[in-house]
Amino acid sequence: MTRELALIVGAGRGLSASLARACAKRGMQVALAARNVEKLAALAAETGAKTYVCDASQPAAVASLYRALDADFGTPTLVCYNASGRVRGPLVELDPAAVRAALEVSAFGGFLVAQEAAKRMLPQGRGSILLTGASASVKGYAQSASFAMGKFALRGLAQSMARELAPKGIHVAHFVIDGGIRQPGEPRAERGPDGFLDPDAIAQTYLQIHDQPRSAWTWEVELRPWTETF
Repeated sequence: MTRELALIVGAGRGLSASLARACAKRGMQVALAARNVEKLAALAAETGAKTYVCDASQPAAVASLYRALDADFGTPTLVCYNASGRVRGPLVELDPAAVRAALEVSAFGGFLVAQEAAKRMLPQGRGSILLTGASASVKGYAQSASFAMGKFALRGLAQSMARELAPKGIHVAHFVIDGGIRQPGEPRAERGPDGFLDPDAIAQTYLQIHDQPRSAWTWEVELRPWTETF
C-alpha cells in the first residue's frame, strides 16, 4: 500500500514541527515547504521529511512546488497551510504595501496551495486540505487589521471550498487557534503550564480530522487552552 504523503506549507518550529512529527510517527511521508528551508534542517533529519523552497504568495512558486512533489512522491493525501503574514500598528500608520504583502501570504497563498492540491485530489476522490486560522479569523483586534483581514479571508475560502469539494470526496477543514501556541523557550512563563496550547495536542486534532469518516465530517474546529476566555 502506498504511503500517505503530508505536505505542510509555511513550516516552522511550532505547530508545523509537531504535525510533521505526528505524521512521520504514523508512517506518512512528509514534505515541508517554506521560504527558508535552512531552519528546517534538524526537523527534516528527525522526521525523514523532504524540504522545498516556496514563497506561497507567488503562483509560479506554488506551481513549481507541486510539480516537484508530483515527481518525487505523487499526490499528497494531506495538505496543511500554516503560513500567515501580519503588520502590527495603528490603522492610519500602516504601510499599504506591507499590508498587501501580509494578505498575499495569509489568504492568497492559502488559495494557491489549496487550488493546486484540489486539482490533484479531485481525480482520486479523496484527500484533506487543512487551513490554520487564529482568533483573528472570527474577531478583529485593535492594531491588527492586516492579520484579521487575511484570516477572515482564509476562513471564507475554507467555507466555500468545503461546500464545493466535500461532495466530491475532499475534506476541507479550518482551525481557529484561539490562543497562543507554546514555543520552545517560551519566555511568558507567567501564564502557567496551561496558558498556551500544546502544539502536539493541536497536531493530534489535525490528524483526527484527517481520519474522520466522511459520513461525519466537520469543516471547522476551535481550539483553545481551557484557561483562555472566549
